[in-house]
Parts: sequence; C-alpha cells; structure tokens
Amino acid sequence: MNSPLIINRRHALKTMGAGMGALGLATTWNAAGDSPIGSNFAPRAKRVIHLFMNGGPFGPDFMDPKPALTKYAGQRPKGADLRTERPTGGLLTVPFEYQNHGQSGLPISDALPLLSRHADDICVLRSLYTDNPNHGPALLLMNNGTMTPKVPSMGAWMSYGLGSENQNLPAYFVLCPGKPVRFSILWNSAFLPSKHAGVYINHSKLDPKQMIPWLTNRKLDPQAQRKQLDLMNALNAEHLAARGGADQALQGRIEAMETAYRMQFAATDAFDLAREPKAVRETYGPGHFANGCLLARRLAERGVRFTQVYYGNGQPWDTHRNHDVSTRKLAKDIDQPIAALIEDLKQRGMLEDTLIVWGGEFGRTPVSENGNGRDHNPHGFLYWMAGGGVRGGYAHGATDEFGFKSVEKRMHHHDFHATLLHLMGIEHEKLTFRYAGRDYRLTDVHGHVAHEVLA
Repeated sequence: MNSPLIINRRHALKTMGAGMGALGLATTWNAAGDSPIGSNFAPRAKRVIHLFMNGGPFGPDFMDPKPALTKYAGQRPKGADLRTERPTGGLLTVPFEYQNHGQSGLPISDALPLLSRHADDICVLRSLYTDNPNHGPALLLMNNGTMTPKVPSMGAWMSYGLGSENQNLPAYFVLCPGKPVRFSILWNSAFLPSKHAGVYINHSKLDPKQMIPWLTNRKLDPQAQRKQLDLMNALNAEHLAARGGADQALQGRIEAMETAYRMQFAATDAFDLAREPKAVRETYGPGHFANGCLLARRLAERGVRFTQVYYGNGQPWDTHRNHDVSTRKLAKDIDQPIAALIEDLKQRGMLEDTLIVWGGEFGRTPVSENGNGRDHNPHGFLYWMAGGGVRGGYAHGATDEFGFKSVEKRMHHHDFHATLLHLMGIEHEKLTFRYAGRDYRLTDVHGHVAHEVLA
C-alpha cells in the first residue's frame, strides 16, 4: 500500500529534543519529516470517551425496538434460526417499554429514563456486525481492528496520529476496576512507539496515589528529580545518537520517564475527585462506573485524546442466564452517570467536540439460552454515539425484525473505526505505520466512512 502520508513520530523526537520527546504535540509529521501536517482535514471531535460494556449488551433492550419478539415469543420462525454459539431456544421478549423522545422522536426504552432526555444528542448505530462470536477475538476486533493479538489498539492509533493537547499527561487512558491483566492487550501499542499505549488506571479506589502506583517519589523532591532526569536524558540521548537514533525501545523509555515525571503533578490533580463539588459528584451517582465517567470528563477537559471506561472487570454484560434481571440492574447502573456526563460536557461547552461512544464487543441473541439468557451475537448489534460532530436524534441502519442480523446500511467494525477516525479529522487510509515490510493501519485494507451519521 503506497500511502501519501506515513505519520512519523521519530522525526518529531529529533526535532523537539530527547527531553521533550514529542509529548503532547498536536501535529503529525509526513514521511520525509520536513513539516507538520496536523489532521488530514478539520476534525469534528478533538477527543473520545469510549464507554465499553464488556460482555455485549442486547440492542433491543435499549434503542432498537423489536415488537416481533413479543409477537413470536417462544417460537423460532424463519430468520430467527441463525447459528448460535451455544444451544438456544425460541425468541425471548424484551421486558422494557419504548417511547419516542426529544424533538427527533428517537425511540428509547424505559431502561434508560435519564439518558432518554438527551435523545436529540444521540446517534444510534443499529447495524454493526463483526466476525467472531467469542469474547477474546471479538474484543480484539472492536478495540484493535483485527484478531491478531499484537497490533495497536484504536486508542494507540489516536495517540500516534494526533498526540495529546496536554504535555503533562499521556494521550490515552484506560479506566478499568480491578487487575484486568488479560485485557491489557486491548490497550497496547504493539509495534507503535510504547508511549502510545493506554495508561491503565484501577479506579476502584479514589485516592490518586492508590489509583496510580509510585505516583510520588518518596526520596527526592521535584528539583532533584528534574536534575536526575536531565542527566539520564542526556546519557540516553548520547547512546541513541551513537546508534543512529533508530533504537525505538530506548526512545520509548526516554519519553516514558519524562511523562512519568510530569504526571506526578498533573495526575494528582486530574484524578482527585475530591476537588469536584459535592453537587457534581452526586449528579454522577455512586459506583466505579460513575466515578469512571466523572474522571473521563476531568481528563477530557485536560486535553487527553482518548479515554476508555470499562464497565467492570470481566464480562458483566455476558448474560447467558437471568438476562432480564441482570440487564435491569446494569441499565440502572449506567443510566445516571452517562446522562450526567452528557449534561456536564454540555454545560462546559465541550460536548460539541467530545465524542462519546457506547457499546460492547458484540450483541446478544434474540433467541433464549438457559430459559432467560441470551447467547453471543456478532451478526447484528447496537452502538451509539453522542456529541463530537455526529447527527443527534438519528438512527442509522437496521437489523432484521428480530434484532438478529444487520440488514440495512450494514456497518462492519472496520467501517466503525473508519468513521471514528474521520470524526477526529483522520483519513483512515492514511494513518499508517510500516512494520515487518508492510504498512499497517487500524482498518487494515477495509473500511468505509458512514457519512450519514455526520452532523
């Protein structure tokens, strides 16, 4: 693939100096490294907050009404007989009632009463589909674009292409409670420079020093640390220059040390929710997901490019049993924080250039498993977006009458990623990195932008 643009951060490092390490640059560089080129065109969004429902929610529970599920309950008519990963029975009804909301009349179920007040800000993607029904591969497909494990995540691509607006914080954070070691591949940088990997934060505890281990240096004050770091940078720069400036691993370590030094001060402020007024904290509500949404807003206003908030550690939306009971609880847990996040960004004038994205690695089947459970469904599922230049109060595409398969304006995960990059001002075919003899990109050799979802 001969791309007219290969974004090259190595030249940025040489130009800005090893001490700066190109941290926070809002520009990108062409293959020759002669001039900054920035985004490919004017971006509609400057930053992304990705609310990831790991396990896979069922679209017709929320924003994709399917009355046929009630009409044919317990039956398996033609069209509802797609192959499923586990044994499944007849169609299972949805326990939620739908109403049209906002001036747009967007249908949203009563599972999300607070979020439905923002219907005119929401762009529903009803026709996503992906290539694998298993959690591991599907998580990679939706986060990294391919089932191949060691490729960069979409957040890493965003960081690589656009950098951060804040020189004191990384461009990419991942908020996930617990210790999700097996998930870490979903926010890795792979063959991209290591500074573009997602910085994992365990926000189950709210003290910034507990969220981020070794946040402060117990032995040296900031001035002594600065002298030590300057010496290390100088020595590493000499070592790097002696090897032609081509040691990417060493370059990554130089930049990581600089970022770590700056984060001592910036992160202490950004992750301290006690600095938020009590009324604001109460608006978001209690719980790890509510805290994650509030932290995501605090990071967004500080110029962080890409923030992911994972709901839970594991697959809490993986409802193979007791789907209705579990989904009602899960919906209640996300409704208040997400509604508060949208309203908070609006009040701060940030929603117009902050893109909120909601969804999981796939959907769930309309047919039943274990009585009141639902199996994995990659054939057709729902995502939604808000703010960031998307068309509010709009539903894009459709699944069949049962919500089983994407049938209208079908949107593959490559199309989804292409559209996401487009909203950030990046032409997905031009954001590439040469590795192992070929030019890699998030969308591989596929992907079409869904222009209908643009405001």
